[in-house]
Amino acid sequence: MQVTVPERFAHLVEHFPKLPILVQPSGRPWDDRMAKTTFFVPDYMSGRAGVANLAKMPALEVVQILSAGVDNVRDAIPNGVTLCNAKGVHDAATAEMAVTLTLASLRGLGRFRDLQREARWDNQSFSSLADRNVLVIGYGSIGAAIEQRLNGFEAQITRVARVGRVTPVVYGFDELDELIPKADIIILIVPLTQQTKGMVNEHFLERMHDGALLVNVARGAVVDTQALIRTLATGRIAAALDVTDPEPLPSTSPLWQMENCLITPHVGGDTDAFHRRAEQLLTRNIDRYTKGLPLLNVINGEY
Repeated sequence: MQVTVPERFAHLVEHFPKLPILVQPSGRPWDDRMAKTTFFVPDYMSGRAGVANLAKMPALEVVQILSAGVDNVRDAIPNGVTLCNAKGVHDAATAEMAVTLTLASLRGLGRFRDLQREARWDNQSFSSLADRNVLVIGYGSIGAAIEQRLNGFEAQITRVARVGRVTPVVYGFDELDELIPKADIIILIVPLTQQTKGMVNEHFLERMHDGALLVNVARGAVVDTQALIRTLATGRIAAALDVTDPEPLPSTSPLWQMENCLITPHVGGDTDAFHRRAEQLLTRNIDRYTKGLPLLNVINGEY
């Protein structure tokens, strides 16, 4: 039994003094000692590169990733190896980012930052979040955390998930055509699957009413980038994106220069809150692994 963890979680050694724990230095994708790994934790945001050497770990039993989404690693997991995600770890940070992007876009903070650089005092009126209809597409744990934070802003929340349910009221994807035109703000927080890839296409964007805001804290490929560029170019809607397709976003992308598009470089989940919660999850799951107990957040299927 050997657990391999990223350097940022080196202090886990203190939690398990009798357990063989190998600390993988940052920037070093492979160390021959990793071949004995049975429980592997790729570094956060390492993507495909983080799981590129799994075939060199013949004794591997568990891969514990530090993101909620598994779309970029799922097919790299060898047969017979258990994949666990970090469901719950990113709820607070990602929900904060969703609300931050929403408020920054509605209240024109980007514009005021530009005016500050010019030392210009220019009063302007922008939209409020209060009384707005917010459509949260992807009502899982992060979607619920977004709703919890939005409740204090006196906004009306409509929940959407892959399959509708009654308590609380959650609409299904099949009802989106009717819901989109009623939404002032649409927040995307769905996992990237075959069903959600390109979900926000030309038709979806056309259904959004003039002046609506699209916020993406899910995955970039949930949105058809070219369709979004064409729609934003009309000035009809606005967008706030923490994720793009591709990533990094090329410097030649028109999105960078659009005043009605706010971009952050996929930083929604990476805060000190994430680090604390990730350490708690790793501690619990490593402890369960060493005791032969069922693991938390085991992935079956696409997500």
